[in-house]
Amino acid sequence: MQLTTKFLRPTSDPRAVKRERLSALLEPDSPRRLNLVIAPAGFGKTTLVAQWCSRSSSPTAWLSLDEHDDEPRRFWQYVTGAFEHAGLTGAAELRKQLAHSNDEAFTEAITGLINTLARDGSPWVLVLDDFHFIHDPAIHRQFAYFVDYLSPGVTVTLASRTEPPLPLARWRVRRWIQDIHPGLLAFSEDECRQFFQDTMGLEISEEDVRAICRKTEGWVAAMQLSALSGKGSSGGTKQIDLDERHISDYVLSEVLDQQPAELADFLLETACCPRLCASLCDSIRSSDDSQEILEKLLSQNLFLIPLDTRNEWFRYHDLFRDALLLRIRHRQPEKAERLWQGTVDWLLGHGHVQEGIAQIVHHEDWHWLARVLAEHGNNLIHGGYHLPVLNWLDALPRNLVTDNPQLQMLRIWGLFFANRVDSLAPLLTSLEDLLDRHVADSHPDAEGALGLQSEISLMRSYLARTRSDDKSATDLTRQVLKEIDHTRIPLKSVTYYGLGLDYYGKGELAEAEDALQSAVRYGQVEQKPSTVLSSGGLLAWIQYNRGDIDLALDTCTDIRQWVDRHYADPSQPRLISCWQNSTLCEIHRERDHPELAATHLQPLLEHVERGTEAGQHVVIQYVRGHLAFSEGKLQEAIEALEDAAQTARKRRDQILFEPPASTALLARCYLASGYPDKARACLDARVDVEYTNPLNLEQNRISEARVLVALGQPERAQEILSALLQPAERNAHNRHLVEILLVYGEALALQDRKEESQQMLTRAITRATEAGFMRLLAEESPYLRSLLLSLPALNAPGSWNSSVRAMLLKQEDRAGTTTVATEVSPERSPQTPETLPEPLSQRELEVLALIHQGHANKEIASRMSVAPATVKAHIRNLYGKLGVGRRTEALARARELGLLDN
Repeated sequence: MQLTTKFLRPTSDPRAVKRERLSALLEPDSPRRLNLVIAPAGFGKTTLVAQWCSRSSSPTAWLSLDEHDDEPRRFWQYVTGAFEHAGLTGAAELRKQLAHSNDEAFTEAITGLINTLARDGSPWVLVLDDFHFIHDPAIHRQFAYFVDYLSPGVTVTLASRTEPPLPLARWRVRRWIQDIHPGLLAFSEDECRQFFQDTMGLEISEEDVRAICRKTEGWVAAMQLSALSGKGSSGGTKQIDLDERHISDYVLSEVLDQQPAELADFLLETACCPRLCASLCDSIRSSDDSQEILEKLLSQNLFLIPLDTRNEWFRYHDLFRDALLLRIRHRQPEKAERLWQGTVDWLLGHGHVQEGIAQIVHHEDWHWLARVLAEHGNNLIHGGYHLPVLNWLDALPRNLVTDNPQLQMLRIWGLFFANRVDSLAPLLTSLEDLLDRHVADSHPDAEGALGLQSEISLMRSYLARTRSDDKSATDLTRQVLKEIDHTRIPLKSVTYYGLGLDYYGKGELAEAEDALQSAVRYGQVEQKPSTVLSSGGLLAWIQYNRGDIDLALDTCTDIRQWVDRHYADPSQPRLISCWQNSTLCEIHRERDHPELAATHLQPLLEHVERGTEAGQHVVIQYVRGHLAFSEGKLQEAIEALEDAAQTARKRRDQILFEPPASTALLARCYLASGYPDKARACLDARVDVEYTNPLNLEQNRISEARVLVALGQPERAQEILSALLQPAERNAHNRHLVEILLVYGEALALQDRKEESQQMLTRAITRATEAGFMRLLAEESPYLRSLLLSLPALNAPGSWNSSVRAMLLKQEDRAGTTTVATEVSPERSPQTPETLPEPLSQRELEVLALIHQGHANKEIASRMSVAPATVKAHIRNLYGKLGVGRRTEALARARELGLLDN
């Protein structure tokens, strides 16, 4: 049972200052999704938001959070409960679903809430008050997903004492956030007057109002100090000129100079800390009483802002901290420097490396930065922070880098992870020359520098893979493995990942799995989350394609949990792996959960839009095309797969591994669209020597057999499948084995060999049942689906059988009628206007005419006064109705139909 009072909006105090200018900022405004009201206690956050809600006409769901809500299931139950209390249709069912959901289904439930809001279409407002009580990283990640995919018109308002660890920087770039921070919450002169007279009940002159407003910069906490100290009621308050960049001298002197010596010393000694905790303060002060002092400062509201709800981490208000720093640096410069150095040492020693480096860069202590990067840079790069490392290296004076082999190697790794592999070869040569000189000159670090030779060999092995020089890549990798135990550099995880890529490229799946499991194990020991994710993701991809779907899902879950447990930082973009997300998308697609599959695909699409490594681009577009194919969105699938195939051809030298065979799946899309000749041309354009991975070669050969079946040549298809059958079974290529058996069964049926066909299809059903494949069966030809539906093995009792039968029948309903083999023809017959399945809309006809005039998409959008995305949607629908894939085909088909003049 839920506490309904948590859903009640607080009643506005009639004495409270009306903040009309801030309420106006909170009003919904495209493309905004989030109002962020952040300020310490006592800044009037709740009052402001409640005032705004009371005048808003939008339906509002209000939730007052507390410390008990810091648990994912309870949090999301209360969020859906708030919507239910506010009258959102469907929210009650979602809340009940959450009560029985496991962790894996949370994303699906949140997706359900997003979809429910989208279907409702109302301009909903969700207010979460006291969001600072929420510090569970899982909730922050889930909430970020919720905001990312909200439909337009829905606005979330967070009121919090601290800034939540969400991807705020990314959202601000997209103009999704309206920030209401203490600077905006500062009272105007009129508001100051209302505060003292109405809220505080003090009689105060206009002169005093102006003086205090100037001295406190409208900061209500400082005004409270003035009022409580009796200064505000006196007409003798001094006039002080204020520097807008710092807190007023009045507040600083009244606070700092009037504190006991112990507190004043503490404030000055800890001002060098960007954040404060008791351990850090004790370390730099050589004391053990810092926690007690911090809590005392907090209780006195002395400009100390808590960063959590456990009173462990704090920060000073920036303006107050700046004033303290000016004071100690002016009066005790040597002590200030010593305290700052102690702070950075503590940050580096307690895992806050980036924060420590930021302090060093700010002070421009370049020699110290060089030493820190040499020690910590490798782990930062493998933790996903390669771009900051490259920026820090660029900030160093050139002479500190040119004669430092470690820093040069660090730059090479940073460029490698940034996918800038074209620039690596000359840098490696330069580094080798430097190492040779160090050895020849008996440089003091010659022995340590020699250890970098293994890193150079490892990097050259990856570059060899981009040239498809598998022998060199394997030889270099094995050389590194022999030398690795004699070096001081943790490289085993990256080396075994390279070895796994080599085995995978050769189709030696068992060996690849062993190497990748070693890469995961060593990556965890070496604290390299990027390598763990990539290795575990490729391992799961292999397990899935081999047929161990449950094992692949377990691998993904275990790896994700390890990374989130050790490297979760909700304020930074979530570290993801192309291999892992692609595998999860394929798993959920295969299990007929397309919405869940899309949630794992979506983060990858952002990488495609921004530009990513060529091999990853191909994998993502392949998976994207496969999901669209499964959902019957054939034109969308064709566009993604054509892009994947083209990228794989043009950028082959930049790809470290052989990506999936996009042309094989593209040919299936053409077959499903009724164009077997296009499918054959697509496969004929691909040469077998392009593939060294037997899995990819196998995939293409199976597609060739499908095309031959569609063209009425089952005997030739059978020849291909016979050659594939035993190797696939021997090498445990179980996914391909099921496909081979299915298409083989269809080829036999077309030769009127019914009994043999049934035996082959029964073998396929047995294998698919063992592996848990489902969508795979529904994606075959209509005739093959009809054969499966009549198969005794599939009509036996069992949950898997019933699920697959339902899926096959659903697929038949989508197609309209069950199609038999004789209905498949080499070419789709030309359509006439009378036989067009769905007529073109007026807007689609307008787009068609503008295409005919030769206009690009942007020009069409301008002429029609719509967004480019809307034009793309019209074109996609246009292509689908005409059954074409390109502009030239669309124009030709339109002329055939009489929609355009010849």
